[in-house]
Amino acid sequence: MAELKLTGVGKTYGGKVEVLRDINLDIATGELVVFVGPSGCGKSTLLRMIAGLEQITAGTLEIDGQVMNDFPPSRRGIAMVFQSYALYPHMTVRDNMAFALKIAKMPKADIHAAVDKAAQILQLGDLLDRLPKELSGGQRQRVAIGRAIVRDPKVYLFDEPLSNLDAALRVATRIEIARLKEAMPDSTMVYVTHDQVEAMTLADRIVVLADKGIAQVGTPLDLYERPDNEFVAQFIGSPAMNLFPGTIAATGARTRVELDRGGAIESAIATDPGDTGKKVNVGIRPEDFATAAPGDAASITGNVDYVEALGEVTLIYLAHGADTQHIAKLPGIIEAERGQAISLTAPPDKVHLFHQGRSMRK
Repeated sequence: MAELKLTGVGKTYGGKVEVLRDINLDIATGELVVFVGPSGCGKSTLLRMIAGLEQITAGTLEIDGQVMNDFPPSRRGIAMVFQSYALYPHMTVRDNMAFALKIAKMPKADIHAAVDKAAQILQLGDLLDRLPKELSGGQRQRVAIGRAIVRDPKVYLFDEPLSNLDAALRVATRIEIARLKEAMPDSTMVYVTHDQVEAMTLADRIVVLADKGIAQVGTPLDLYERPDNEFVAQFIGSPAMNLFPGTIAATGARTRVELDRGGAIESAIATDPGDTGKKVNVGIRPEDFATAAPGDAASITGNVDYVEALGEVTLIYLAHGADTQHIAKLPGIIEAERGQAISLTAPPDKVHLFHQGRSMRK
């Protein structure tokens, strides 16, 4: 397949509206890289720039070492799967998948073999003679993916391919894409989504886009366990990471932070004596909380504002003043009433520290 290299890539509309700047990213052959970020961060624009559907206004895009900035989409060796299926309603599944190959005047025997191979990978063999109207949404999306596979491109691009599916079909089709990647281990894939579950379960690496650039690149667990900054810490994970402002009171192999709102917590992030008195934000994921033992000196106390009992877990919303709310995600069923005081703690190795928005992890 292919390696992608983006160097200093930027996008500006009309010379005035800057959407992306200084994007530097290497994607290895066989990787599935997922772009995530808030709405309007430019993730789909970046994907379309790779495809050649948007002009690159700064920097270079290389595929297998060849600069592609001025190449039309048809010459980049790329296949793209869009949100909409864009299937021809009057054509069978086989004809939809074979259409681009027929236009390219490929021999009929080769077209038939390519379609059969893609149908086998996507488990579409029994559907080849059906029309799109006779398929479910998930099956239609698999046909759209099959149409890309038959072209045997260097790179596959997916632009939120599951966004039009309901929740159950989204899960099933996500599994199909994961199986597709296993069946095509040498295929290079770039995938855009707003769904964190898709990103965390499908990606070899995730690229988090924010503020016109890249906030962090890493494996799903890297971003979850070792976020570089507060934005990534709160963007990855649902519910979002809680942030508590505080002041470093004791340093060393363990750092003790006195919280502005009362209470204290310890972190396994080592700090130096010079960090004493430094203002920080303490980050704790909702699922890393546990109820504190009576008299625990490293605990956070709050008043229950709302409880969501989900069976396997209970979400407890803690009110801290008029505008601040934090969430604890505790296992099992927790009996709690509104207004009740509750004390929580977290293992020191799960307590993150951020100074001026950046992680203090060394």
